[in-house]
Amino acid sequence: MELSLILGISVIGLLFAVYLIRDVLKRDTGTAQMQEISNAIKQGAEAFLRRQNRTIIYLAIALAALIYILYAFVRAHQQHDPAGQMELALWTTLSFVFGAASSVAAGYMGMWVAIRSNIRTAAGAMRDMNSALQPALRGGAVAGFFVVAMSLLGVAGLFTIVKSAGVVEDISKIPLLIVGYGFGASFVALFAQLGGGIYTKAADVGADLVGKVEAGIPEDDPRNPAVIADLVGDNVGDCAGRGADLFESTAAENIGAMVLAAGLYSANMEYFNQGGLTQLGVLLFPLVARAFGILASIVGILSVKANDKEDPMKALNRGYYVTSALAIVGFYIASYWLLGPQYYFNFFIAGVIGVLTSLAFVFITQYYTEYKYRPVKSIAEASQTGPATNIISGIAVGMESTALPVLTIAVALISSYFLGQSSGLQHAGLFGTAVATMGMLGTAAYILAMDTFGPITDNAGGIVEMSQQTHEVRERTDRLDSVGNTTKALTKGYAVGSAALAAFLLFSAYIDEIKMYTNTTDVVINLNKPEVFVGALFGAMLVFLFSSMAIKAVGKAAYAIINNVREQFRNNPGIMLGTTKPDYGQCVDIATKSALRQMVAPGLLVVLMPIATGLVFRWIYYASGKPAFGASGAEVVGGFLMVGTIAGILMALFLNNGGGAWDNAKKYIETGMYGGKRSDSHKASVVGDTVGDPFKDTAGPSLHVLIKLLSTITLVLAPLFL
Repeated sequence: MELSLILGISVIGLLFAVYLIRDVLKRDTGTAQMQEISNAIKQGAEAFLRRQNRTIIYLAIALAALIYILYAFVRAHQQHDPAGQMELALWTTLSFVFGAASSVAAGYMGMWVAIRSNIRTAAGAMRDMNSALQPALRGGAVAGFFVVAMSLLGVAGLFTIVKSAGVVEDISKIPLLIVGYGFGASFVALFAQLGGGIYTKAADVGADLVGKVEAGIPEDDPRNPAVIADLVGDNVGDCAGRGADLFESTAAENIGAMVLAAGLYSANMEYFNQGGLTQLGVLLFPLVARAFGILASIVGILSVKANDKEDPMKALNRGYYVTSALAIVGFYIASYWLLGPQYYFNFFIAGVIGVLTSLAFVFITQYYTEYKYRPVKSIAEASQTGPATNIISGIAVGMESTALPVLTIAVALISSYFLGQSSGLQHAGLFGTAVATMGMLGTAAYILAMDTFGPITDNAGGIVEMSQQTHEVRERTDRLDSVGNTTKALTKGYAVGSAALAAFLLFSAYIDEIKMYTNTTDVVINLNKPEVFVGALFGAMLVFLFSSMAIKAVGKAAYAIINNVREQFRNNPGIMLGTTKPDYGQCVDIATKSALRQMVAPGLLVVLMPIATGLVFRWIYYASGKPAFGASGAEVVGGFLMVGTIAGILMALFLNNGGGAWDNAKKYIETGMYGGKRSDSHKASVVGDTVGDPFKDTAGPSLHVLIKLLSTITLVLAPLFL
């Protein structure tokens, strides 16, 4: 029954996404001039994604072949393996391929709708606020429901197939066979987020520095040759990239929670049997809880309405609160049903803690990135004395912004662990943290809708300005664009928070997996061992090196675009006079080629470094005769994963919040503060915003994926390091 419920609700989520697509596509598409601009964005985005996906598919096929070879021919079969050597190789590889394909599909579907929602939002703004708000949110919600429903459908479907095929007798071993699904999703997400982030920020930096600072023209002025590339970038970075990011989050965490659920059942088999609770029900509890989150998000999306007088952010927040409340109800039902009336309550509260943690991250991120509050105002004030003080203040705010989120994570982890430990079940502390993670992800469909809302409204504003609509229409899209900037920042905070909880969940699943493969009851990652300490240093170093490569990639791509824009202005004076059109296609092509070329090296670094670390230290361990004081490859990779995760969380918070604060400090000055637009303060804030662009939209979001990719790599390849 549990599997049927999960699969059924997943299908309902997909059908609701189809309903939203029909609702959005039947709306007005505006004037012929608006359609011309929208079509240019559409063509650029689809061309980039086709080329990017082709590159990712080639890399994924090569990695799938490597996984199969390592499992089938390099690694020796062990008695505690969940299946035979060839079966283990086959199912791990198949699940990797399926996860990669699903992630590509989810990212593409979200972007496909977004690039068709932007013009409907722009056309709706010609009537009233609600007519613009609804297609933007519903277009964004398509991505949310496709991502969450497909991740559930994929994990539950793979589980059903393996169970029906009779590959293993003990169904608790099935999650070990399908962990590749999360790895495949993470692998695609890293390249999608990284490539899209490089593209969008290279175009944005090029458009801002030459257009705003040098030429003194507005942001979406049609005279700027980079403006179409900039609008395309919003879709490939914030829609396709973020869709793949959250898809891998939900997929990896579903499987990680199932691994811990298997351990919980085996430690408390007698209690569960006495209560008439099945092993299947306990294993699928995380998926059932997540399925109820889909239903909660449907109601939340349908409840959002606004008028011209109301702040659109209030309408979106109202829908989020409805979703959160219903997700809590769903957790109560799932906990009582599948964990039994005697011990369910502690786990229900752990789920509530997860939901509240997501709310806390939303508010903390809002405090550090909205210009209503002290941090952003302090950066704007510092801009009065030039770009240097703006950048100093922005870096300080970014560093400060790591404190409250870390305290929030600490409270969530410790309280949910304590609730699990005090539930009355044996070894239930880690499962309590898994339930908190599931709670935080319970609203993922609505959160992703809010995230994709941002680039849709940004594109709508660009279409309205480029087609020279009235001031009233532009005012509506400006309000939505401002809200969209806030929702993008909030969802990045949510993504980091969920990544942090998920990383602990997946690290715990890694330890449980080592226990299952070695049939031991205790696995310790001891940083006092030199090899483990060195592995931990490698993990922290990877975060800094990857961030450097991602930021430099934006700089290199932006350099080419800046030169092209300057050249077009110099060679064609009619552009600035408005008598001739710039060649938008040149900038789109430059950004596409640069992003695809620059994304490969940092992406492969993240994938290959933990594998190389585990294999090298495994060889050292066995070559030295397995000394008692030595560390196996699995232990060294555990240290790599632990410290790499911690460094990744802190760096992502710094980059995301610092970049978001710089962006909104510029917008605060543009409201008329400290001299307003074209003042020296404004020019300084544009420089700060340009520095922050690759922080918040390239390196920062890519680190969310890196954190979870490290976990899924180690989950899939852990047997190779033993």
